[in-house]
Amino acid sequence: MPELPEVETTLRGIEPHLLHQRIAQVTVRDPRLRWPVPAEVQQAEGQRVISLSRRGKYLLLELQRGGLILHLGMSGSLCILKQPREPGKHDHVDIEMVNGTSLRFNDPRRFGAFLWTEGQFSEHPLLRDLGPEPLSDEFTAEHLYHYSRGRRVAIKNFIMNGHIVVGVGNIYASEALYMAGIHPQRAAGRVSQQRYQGLVDAIVDVLSRSIKLGGTTLRDFVNSDGGAGYFAQELLVYDRGGDDCFQCGTAVRQKVIGQRSSYYCASCQR
Repeated sequence: MPELPEVETTLRGIEPHLLHQRIAQVTVRDPRLRWPVPAEVQQAEGQRVISLSRRGKYLLLELQRGGLILHLGMSGSLCILKQPREPGKHDHVDIEMVNGTSLRFNDPRRFGAFLWTEGQFSEHPLLRDLGPEPLSDEFTAEHLYHYSRGRRVAIKNFIMNGHIVVGVGNIYASEALYMAGIHPQRAAGRVSQQRYQGLVDAIVDVLSRSIKLGGTTLRDFVNSDGGAGYFAQELLVYDRGGDDCFQCGTAVRQKVIGQRSSYYCASCQR
């Protein structure tokens, strides 16, 4: 599933091609995504793209009136087409610009989203209750410590909760907890503020490095030009069950936590 670095990589790839351009046509071939693509997306036609941004794993295209909210779901991707190309089976939506450039939304599993809003993005039901961005000044050890008090939930599930902090998906949660030396099943309320500081630093570091390398491609993710993300080569524990820990040589363990495969070193993480 594309996580924050993959979505940020996608944003940076498509922004130069769409910003300040006028939309000529929106073509919806199959509206059956996670939520049906609303007919109102046609209101984007004739409008100029004012800005592109990201909130958590959502891509936001602000137009002169209203805007589009996109989510890549489990297998979605966006690509820029400079020349017309025959759509494939899973190419569900195209946004064609007046200058001939097109943005194509591909989603084999159809868990993504392509939505319209006429209000402020920050007030949309999908966005208004989200936690702080992990690469922002609002994401601090004090924030995590405050919201974790009295919580028995596993620390891994806690930092993957979008109401606590957005965009820390399964891959990066496993990696950050390993870097911070915290066992993924430790109760969030039993982590000290000092250890939360180490975890905040680890989350910022792993997300920043992944963005620089274009995200992580394990199966489905490709960026806006069809290329893979290369952070998979940097993974310390994720998808390395049974391999030696890079720090102590103990075999990396794999365990399902919160219905997600988790990877950790039982010796290095407490």
